[in-house]
Amino acid sequence: MALEHQQIMNVDAYFQLEATHPETNYDYIDGRVYALAGGTANHDTIKSNIQRLLWHLLRGGPCRVYSSDMKVYVSETRYFHPDVTVTCDPRDRGRTQAISAPRLVVEVLSPTTELTDRTWKLKNYCAHPTIEEYVLVDSQSRKIESYHKEENKWIYEAFETTDEILLHSLGIHFPFSEAYIDVEFEETAEDTAH
Repeated sequence: MALEHQQIMNVDAYFQLEATHPETNYDYIDGRVYALAGGTANHDTIKSNIQRLLWHLLRGGPCRVYSSDMKVYVSETRYFHPDVTVTCDPRDRGRTQAISAPRLVVEVLSPTTELTDRTWKLKNYCAHPTIEEYVLVDSQSRKIESYHKEENKWIYEAFETTDEILLHSLGIHFPFSEAYIDVEFEETAEDTAH
């Protein structure tokens, strides 16, 4: 999150703001709006890779994959723009302006959003009645983590670079490396020493 609109606004005004300024996405939190900052090339590549992978694995079925252009209803006073969202609810299609029944949410971590994504957003997503899985993908290094719901408990998993990423909420999987296709990390002194 980046810039905050100082005025307090209701949900209708928030929807109007996004409609009149489609070039900018805003999270809506308890009456305040926060313009989302642009990410790095790696951030965008990872987000696109995951969106494409999920679309390919789910196409033709009941689920739909959405980018950060779609906002997600989190509560009466909160709407977020996750990097990737999957919903299998037929009400979340067509002309809807916000996903109300997401099943999977993916956030690509950046230095400015990581703390919020790992704490405050994690808490909000885990409290959402339809979200069954929350995936965090690092844009600074090869690291993928997830939280998935099993019998009303949230289970944490961290994946290794040789793992298959299993998305429990959707019953699908893909190779870890697919999330990082065409992503270029800067070499560190430690990398060149090996």
